[in-house]
Amino acid sequence: MHSSDEGAPKRTARACDSCYRRKIKCDAAVPQCNWCSHHNLPCTFDRVVQRKRKTENDGTRPKASRLSERISRIEQLLAENLIRDTSPTPPDLSETIYDYSTCSSSPSTVISNPPQLSNSVGVHFAGRELGVISLLTGVPFLLPEGQAWIQSRTGQTISHDKLSPLHAPWEKERAQANQKLMMSLTSQNLFEPPDWHVVRLYFEAYKSSTVMRRIFPVIDCDLFEETIHAAYQQPSTGYRQTSSRACVTAFLAFICRLPPIKVLAQETPVDHESLAGKCQFMISQVLQEPATMDSLQAVTMLTLYELASGNMRVTNYLGAVAARQIFMLGANLNHNRTAPVSERSLKRQKHLRNLFWICYTLDKDVSLRTGQPPVIADEDCDLTMPEGYIDRAFNDPDKDDNQLLEPVFPFDLRLSMIKSRTQSHLYSVSAMQKSDADLLKSIRELDDELEEWRLSIPPQWRPTMSFSQETSDPNMSMHSVMLRVNYYLCMSVIHQASSRCKAWMQGTGMMDGVSSSLALSVEASRSTLCYLGAAKEVLVEGVFWTLVFYPMSALLTIFCSILQNPLDPRSRDDLDHLKMATVMIAHVFSRNLPDNEVEHLKMVADFVTELKRLAECAIDKAWREQSASSHLG
Repeated sequence: MHSSDEGAPKRTARACDSCYRRKIKCDAAVPQCNWCSHHNLPCTFDRVVQRKRKTENDGTRPKASRLSERISRIEQLLAENLIRDTSPTPPDLSETIYDYSTCSSSPSTVISNPPQLSNSVGVHFAGRELGVISLLTGVPFLLPEGQAWIQSRTGQTISHDKLSPLHAPWEKERAQANQKLMMSLTSQNLFEPPDWHVVRLYFEAYKSSTVMRRIFPVIDCDLFEETIHAAYQQPSTGYRQTSSRACVTAFLAFICRLPPIKVLAQETPVDHESLAGKCQFMISQVLQEPATMDSLQAVTMLTLYELASGNMRVTNYLGAVAARQIFMLGANLNHNRTAPVSERSLKRQKHLRNLFWICYTLDKDVSLRTGQPPVIADEDCDLTMPEGYIDRAFNDPDKDDNQLLEPVFPFDLRLSMIKSRTQSHLYSVSAMQKSDADLLKSIRELDDELEEWRLSIPPQWRPTMSFSQETSDPNMSMHSVMLRVNYYLCMSVIHQASSRCKAWMQGTGMMDGVSSSLALSVEASRSTLCYLGAAKEVLVEGVFWTLVFYPMSALLTIFCSILQNPLDPRSRDDLDHLKMATVMIAHVFSRNLPDNEVEHLKMVADFVTELKRLAECAIDKAWREQSASSHLG
């Protein structure tokens, strides 16, 4: 080491700014440390360091409580220093840019003529803006800085055919298949309903499945009898019959995708893709007419069908159509009528509210999957939950005799409301303009809401804040799987927003709380992968496109974490998570996958394999550089 000059001020024995940013050991030599000297970099010690004072009981307080206090201190520090955030100058997107994503967005292809990106939000991780998400398309683009960061951390050139496939890994591309399907339908009467006997068979199977009726209350069985009668009435009775026929066709297409229903009616297989294609033609006619409950049911069921099929683009469009019909029919309001009404009117109003809640939960889920804003705004809706919902939400549907047929919906309603506020307060265009203080305040408030929700769940169903291979879930089921992965997704998305804080760039004493928040996001992603690995025996067939978004989102967050801190002791464990995900996707999600979807599975597997390869390269490169630096020192 060089000896310091007598007149020079004595430095504190800490890492220089360059070594600190790279998370490598610094010898603090003067005038340049070994790393800076070897790489011809300026060796500075300009960042502000705030010493962390431990209290006697700091180690015994819950992690969430300590984090909340740290974020509170950060907010106070920001306010005292009157830090003013200015909106960054939008990056120059005139040159060719590449697609990439962090946890809330999806990789895509290299676009030679990218869509207009003037209305976009940023994709960040640990202070770096890796790209932007177009609010018009939901497609993320990797900026040159993000691409350069990945290449600098790995020493590898990005393989765009694997890391940036033609579309998001959790979206199935059906353009060619749809073209063939449409051509095959041209010889058919597109407004002819499916065979009446087949519809009755699957209708009876649906009625006999209590679980499916509670999770997917897409029809009211008594009112649907009227719909069937109208659909098959002769002669034709006009546009209302078209709505009824679209509703019956959408019902059969969607129900045929539900694994329990397929088992009940397996002796009469149905070409559900052909039915979905016909239903799209019917809906194009239905949209020319006034909204009806049958038309809303048809669009809602077709939206569910496309989501379960992995076709996010069509899901997005249909979800918007369903939202418009929700408002036209007043289903966004909770009508508490005092005047006497008929039993049929009460049944109809209750079912409209069930359809509203299905569309509401889908809207919030699709928003997080695509990076686009939701269509159903909370301020335009009465969000009073169905009577008795909280009490029955976590009862076993096979043993709940008192409220046997009351719905619980695909997603927890309260968690969907938290998803909605997360998008609004952290990822909307206005949220992108928030100061660090306001951003951290929103993160803390949403984290408190999420924890309050978690603690309200009965202990036997309650998600743990972190899940590992050593943790157990005594009530493991598909219901528990959906509950957990959505909880961990919310935790990850909420805390990843801390990546936008300017503290990452400034290297100030605020880093402790900010980095702790991001660490919670990474831990939630680990928990997602661990839980899905532990739950592989309860994953039913046919859930690939429904569930694949969650592990892919978690993988991207962990991948960025490895690149950010390749020498962290947990990086090797995180690399094992990437390897585990490769096996899980290949052997668990692929069970009985139709032949026409195997190619999509291969694309997902190639994507995960490329992430794993780049992560390994980042870790190896960091260790080589640290070893070389130690030898030079």
